[in-house]
Amino acid sequence: MAALLLLLLSLLPAAAAVYLCCVRRHTGSAAAVLHRRRPRQAGPPDSPRDTWAPRLCGAGLRLFVHVANTAFGQICLLPFLMRMNNFSLMRSLDIHEDPTFIPEVAAEVTEDKSEAKSPSDVIKQLTDARSDSARNEFSFREIKDYLECYRSGKLTPSQVAKNIIAMLEDCDKSTPPLRAIVQWDQEQIMLMAEASTIRYRNKCTLSCLDGIPVCLKEEFKVVPYYHRVGTVYLGTQPETEDATVAKKLREAGAVIIGVSNMHELGTGTTGCNPNRYHKIPRNPYNPNHFTGGSSSGSAAAVAAGTFGRISCHGSLPLSYSTVSVGPICASVADAAIVYSILAEPDLLYPYGLKQPKATLSDMCAPDLKGLKLGVDWTFFKACDAEVLSVCEKGVGDLQPSVKSGEFRDAVCALPVPYTAVKHLQSLGASVVEVSLPEVEEARVAHVICILSEMRDFLQPDFNKHFHEMNLETRASLALASQFTALDYIKANRQRTRSMRFLQEIFSTVKCILTPAVPCTAPRIYESDLLTGSSDMSFTVRSMRFMQLGNFTGIPGIVVPIGYSTGGLPISLQVMAKWWDEAVLLRIGLKLEQFRDQTKKPAIYYDILA
Repeated sequence: MAALLLLLLSLLPAAAAVYLCCVRRHTGSAAAVLHRRRPRQAGPPDSPRDTWAPRLCGAGLRLFVHVANTAFGQICLLPFLMRMNNFSLMRSLDIHEDPTFIPEVAAEVTEDKSEAKSPSDVIKQLTDARSDSARNEFSFREIKDYLECYRSGKLTPSQVAKNIIAMLEDCDKSTPPLRAIVQWDQEQIMLMAEASTIRYRNKCTLSCLDGIPVCLKEEFKVVPYYHRVGTVYLGTQPETEDATVAKKLREAGAVIIGVSNMHELGTGTTGCNPNRYHKIPRNPYNPNHFTGGSSSGSAAAVAAGTFGRISCHGSLPLSYSTVSVGPICASVADAAIVYSILAEPDLLYPYGLKQPKATLSDMCAPDLKGLKLGVDWTFFKACDAEVLSVCEKGVGDLQPSVKSGEFRDAVCALPVPYTAVKHLQSLGASVVEVSLPEVEEARVAHVICILSEMRDFLQPDFNKHFHEMNLETRASLALASQFTALDYIKANRQRTRSMRFLQEIFSTVKCILTPAVPCTAPRIYESDLLTGSSDMSFTVRSMRFMQLGNFTGIPGIVVPIGYSTGGLPISLQVMAKWWDEAVLLRIGLKLEQFRDQTKKPAIYYDILA
């Protein structure tokens, strides 16, 4: 009996080898059902889903990163996370549209409106407008405030530069340090400011940005700073050539005060970056909270143009098909001014070479008459109750009419920030209900494209600098390795579908309204300062309303409209069709008027005081 058992055991390896080598391997499952997606016909409606993953930090994060990068992690743990978060969705879809790997869209041929104001006329109107800072209530300093000081002789760019240097020194010494600007050079700041001061004295300024302080994200090359992109291993030598956006700002006379902090390699949405060169930037409204990304402009208008509108030359192409450059400014007017300077073709950047001329047409129109705005209320409501109700107080709600989709006053109270929408209606805009199809498919496809392109670009870094990367970055790139060529191609087929659906929607409405982010900036924990943190649920959820613009290349603008009970900003997002940034700025200017009060941040420096 024992001899027979030994014989069987000795034959097991041979039997296993025969099975593995000779039996046909199934690369799919015979029982798997592929859901066919017909061209131009949307799939079944689906509400936005939340992802599932525990928030990890400290020893738990270290253990997860170690296991995720082992054979067990790649074969068992990460596939489990993929299934739990529906990241394998593309494998169950049969999509026949050709893939769109780059969301470039040809500009529509439109009639030239000779009577429309030129951008320079609009900018003059914006900068000549009465400053809100003249009122007693708080407001952020805008470009027009700086210009008023410079033109009147009240202050010079050199004096402002000295104030900025004092502020930067104080930020570095404060407890905790603000860490908004991670690289700055006093000599460089003063050189640019003194040159601007001379130009104002001789009345030969370069543009309305002359003498205006600006900074650029560390993702861009800026002379003479290190192009670290949030890491400790990149940018070992000072840059000798500017990125295109830095060059344009410098040519416009702006004073570049340094480079701003960012999430390591742009792989997250909190700004949690514990490495020695960066540390975690603090939210000026509440220093115990993250800023929500790589910049700390919490109460600023954010405007991202159509894919290719502003050159990305000189930035790290981490996820090349989902990146659009745009300004973060103190106001919509400032965003329009910077946009008008940066938005033009760049021979060094292959996308957007055939873009239409940037315009600020009708931005300063007194109302919004003739504009039809679309809202998908199911999608709109997929956010925290506090975000939903921030604009609810004191005004009747709006409810979609069953027949026409038009919105009317209603007695019933729905937990949506209808008040901001009603404000736009009061200015003449009409609001109709639209349906954003295949939101879940777009969410998954967006994640696949970002992580796959990042993993491809960072493969050499992942091999050479694995232990120098933050733990969260290692975890994200480990997950990215689960996606296949099939996933990536299917995701880009989905991009084709999503873009076509948007084209149909924009044939009936001018813009789409959504909240900007479904929740406010999360809290910083002590362990985050040492090891960082990984919160995939928050990362994916925070991109819920942004992902459609990232994925399809449409432009968008985000404007703060209120605050949470904890004093953190809450914003509304407006998206428009490709190349129609002018209508976004027009609506953004009116949305800005809706916010009845701008709260002063807990950390604030008045550079013009």
